[in-house]
Amino acid sequence: MSQAPQNDVHVLSDTQRRIRRSALLFTAPLLLLLLLTAMLCWETIRINVSAGARTEWPWRLQMIDAEALGSLLAVAAGAVLARAQFARVTRPYIGWRGSWVKGLLRPGAPAWRVGILNGGQHLAVVDSWHCRVVLKGAVDSPDAQWASVHDTVAELTGAGLVAEDDFRLIGFGAGFPLVGGGGHETVLMGAFSERFIERVQSLYVRARITDVVGDTHERTMDCMKGLRAPAAPRSA
Repeated sequence: MSQAPQNDVHVLSDTQRRIRRSALLFTAPLLLLLLLTAMLCWETIRINVSAGARTEWPWRLQMIDAEALGSLLAVAAGAVLARAQFARVTRPYIGWRGSWVKGLLRPGAPAWRVGILNGGQHLAVVDSWHCRVVLKGAVDSPDAQWASVHDTVAELTGAGLVAEDDFRLIGFGAGFPLVGGGGHETVLMGAFSERFIERVQSLYVRARITDVVGDTHERTMDCMKGLRAPAAPRSA
């Protein structure tokens, strides 16, 4: 890897964002609403032309009765608004937390434990789970590719670190449930020794989570963030 000063490190955003909406539950109702609105505009213009003109094309085209069209439009608008409100209520809130814990990797030795949780009130499932490693002194490029947990472990072991001794990295498969409303207990994402922290500058995890209405959310977390505080404990 190429070398770069520490102040050139690119820090990815650590905020949750929606990256995709459900085509069935969001796009289809919205398209129906737009279609009905266009039909209503057509009928409004058609009614206001002269009776003689309505005997010729294109003004002869009557799609649906205006009264029935108005009722359908109200129903469609209500469905779109109800879906938007329900999506807001069922939105997952993906959080993570890191803390020093002894004995996770080596007996009696401190390890940096990182866990994830769903702070929302409804179930969400993992859509995809990828990692990206930045070794000490390397360039943290936003264009670097993401890798699976398996490939990330191989990269770390290739850098001289030992799995289950220097680090433990957990993989979450597609469909893994993140239960909401369960307090602040986190699910283990990884554990990292002091030797790992000395060798690795950043370890990003990109989690994509799908909620109960089919929307997909993404959060990118740097597992090394927060551990370099002066108060961080050191092994004896």
